[in-house]
Amino acid sequence: MGMKRFLIQSKNWAGLFPSHPTRAVCNTNTHNYYNNSNSSNNNNSSSSSNNYNNKNNNMAISLNHSTLYKPSFLFSHRRPSSPPLRGFLLSNPFSSSSSATKLHHRSKQPPIASLLDIGGVKIGKEDVVRDDPTNNVPDTIFSKLGLQLHRRDHHPIGILKNTIYEYFENAYSNKFVKFDDLCPIVSVKQNFDDVLVPADHVSRSYNDTYYVDAHTVLRCHTSAHQAELLRNGHTHFLVTGDVYRRDSIDSTHYPVFHQMEGVRVFSQDDWTASGMDATSYAAMDLKKALEGLAQHLFGAVEMRWVDTYFPFTNPSFELEIYFQFSKGQLGVKFKPFSKFPPCYKDISFWISDSFTENNLCEIVRGIAGDLVEEVRLIDNFTNKKGMTSHCYRIAYRSMERSLTDEEINQLQWDVREAVQSKLNVVLR
Repeated sequence: MGMKRFLIQSKNWAGLFPSHPTRAVCNTNTHNYYNNSNSSNNNNSSSSSNNYNNKNNNMAISLNHSTLYKPSFLFSHRRPSSPPLRGFLLSNPFSSSSSATKLHHRSKQPPIASLLDIGGVKIGKEDVVRDDPTNNVPDTIFSKLGLQLHRRDHHPIGILKNTIYEYFENAYSNKFVKFDDLCPIVSVKQNFDDVLVPADHVSRSYNDTYYVDAHTVLRCHTSAHQAELLRNGHTHFLVTGDVYRRDSIDSTHYPVFHQMEGVRVFSQDDWTASGMDATSYAAMDLKKALEGLAQHLFGAVEMRWVDTYFPFTNPSFELEIYFQFSKGQLGVKFKPFSKFPPCYKDISFWISDSFTENNLCEIVRGIAGDLVEEVRLIDNFTNKKGMTSHCYRIAYRSMERSLTDEEINQLQWDVREAVQSKLNVVLR
C-alpha cells in the first residue's frame, strides 16, 4: 500500500472553434504503464518502462479544463448555431507489447499483421509504413495499431474507461454518445489546424509527430476528432482512443498512450439563468463534474484547486488529489517494476546539427522494442574545434527473465550500426 499524489490540471482556452462562444476541455494523464499479453485479463501487466518505488509510488493525473470562445459571441444575442461547450480529456500512457521480451539468443521482433481492421476501416501496413521521405512511422509503432486496449473490458485501461462511463451515465443519463473506435490515422488539418495549433508550433515537427505522409499523421490527441463531431451535430460525446507521439525513453514516457475526451454543449439559457457569463458558468460546471468524477474513481478524497498557468489558456487551474491506494480498487493491483536486473550499455558519438534525441530513441526502440527501459544522456562536451560529443546510457531490462550478455551485446552492436548510418554521427 503506498501513497499516491494525483494532480488534476485545468485550462481555459480562448479562440478555438470561432463559431462557438465557449467550449471546455480537460486532460487526465495517469503515468501508469501496462503491458499487453495474449490474455487481456492479465493483472500482472506492467511495462518495461515502469520504474516506481515499491513503498511510495507516485502517480499523477491531470484533468485539463478549457473554455474556448470568440469574444464577439460571448455576450452577444442568442445564436442557436453557436452554443457554449464544455469538455474534458483523459490520458493514460501505456506499453502495449511485451513482444521484444521473449528472446532466446538475440532479440527477435514478432510478426506484424499486414492488415488491420479499426472501426470498420481496413488498414494495411503499406498504408502506414512507407518508403517515403515524409514518412517516419517505424514497424514498432505500426505493431501497436489495432491493439485497442481501451476496448478490452478486463484490461486496466478498459476498466478505467468503463468506470468513467459509469460516472457519466449516472450523472448525465443517456446524454453522452460514446466513440471508442475512431481511426487513429487522421489528416494534418484534423490533428493541428482544426484545433488551431500554430503553423510553426514544435508539435508539428517530424521530431515530435508520426507522419504517414506530408498530409497525414497518427493522431497526437483525441482532439483531432472534435471539430468533425461538432460539425456532425453531436452536443454531448466521449471519445476514447490510442494516440501517438515521438518521445523519450524513460519511466514516464512512451510513444503510445490513451486519451478519453468529452465535450458538452450548453444552451445560452443555462448561463443566463445562473446570472454568470458563459466562461464562468462553464468553468464552474466543469469543476463540479471533475470533482464528482474524482470522487467516483477514488472515493471521499482530499482535493484542492490551485490557480496556475498554461500556454494559450486563461484562466487556468490545477486540481490536486491525495489518495491512498489499497488492494482491489479500480479492479487491478499495482505491480511494481521488473524483479529482473537491468543491463547498462553506453554509446558515445560526435553529433551533427541535425541530431535529435527523439530520433535516437526511435532507432533504439526499433531495434530493442520494449526491452529498452531508458535512454539517458550522461555526458556531453564541446572540444576546441567546436565538435560536440554526447554519451548516452541505455538500460535494457526484461519483465520476464534475466537477459544474457550475448543478446544484449548483439542489440547494442545493432544500435551502434544503425545510429552511425542513420543519424549522421561519428561514433567514438
